[in-house]
Amino acid sequence: MPTFRYPCPGCRTTNSLHDADCEFEGVSWPTIEKAYTDLLAVLTADRDGMSESGLRAAVPGEWDGLNKAALGALEREQRVVRDDGQLRLLTAAEFTELVSEPTREPMRTIYERGSVPGCHDNAVFAMVAWYEMVGLSWSETKENVAEWLRASGAWDRGGFEESSPEELVESKRHVYEEGYGWKEKGQAAKRVIERHG
Repeated sequence: MPTFRYPCPGCRTTNSLHDADCEFEGVSWPTIEKAYTDLLAVLTADRDGMSESGLRAAVPGEWDGLNKAALGALEREQRVVRDDGQLRLLTAAEFTELVSEPTREPMRTIYERGSVPGCHDNAVFAMVAWYEMVGLSWSETKENVAEWLRASGAWDRGGFEESSPEELVESKRHVYEEGYGWKEKGQAAKRVIERHG
């Protein structure tokens, strides 16, 4: 089941040590976590969805910039969606299905076109890091990346030392466990894929 770590909506830290230029520098992590949980408690209670003004009114205390930023982060992370103007919290199953196919660049290109020789390490690294970032478990990540290698044709293109997609993904488990970012490796892989044609 996908997990969510309540990251700072400004710099994505999950503790009280913010980036120096973060607009929420000095705000404690428990305060940030409370902004999220206040939103989620209201959205969980109303599974059919509600207007943003209804959400603002239902959240305890005064609605402020942190509440607004936390809602924005939940929408960017695709945990909360807007259906006909109504905000709705996705179920775990809906979220897992939604994030199984990346829609943000450079991940969309990597996912749709598959890896090519010359960028396999960066592409697989980026895919593992992507699924970790969106909150999939290690077993879900391994299954998704192995399936992507097969379905995209990347595995058939060759250039891998491992004997199976699962063995290759297992060799990248440290990427998942350390929480490495996906963007830099993803952009590097996308450049090679686009040059490849």
